[in-house]
Amino acid sequence: MVGPSLSDEEREQKRKRLMAGFVLLVGGSAGMIAVQGGADLGSVAAVTVAGLLLGLVLVYYLATIAP
Repeated sequence: MVGPSLSDEEREQKRKRLMAGFVLLVGGSAGMIAVQGGADLGSVAAVTVAGLLLGLVLVYYLATIAP
């Protein structure tokens, strides 16, 4: 019988990387949309931070509904 190809530690590390990538994707896309909209630098920074926070909330929500 063949077991899993990843250990529990490796699986958890990959899961954390995936979650971090998702947060960065949401935050970065929010900042890019602000840049495309012609926002000034302060607004782009604020929108990017807000996007990162939203990404954290989304990851937390997804982690609670999907084991």
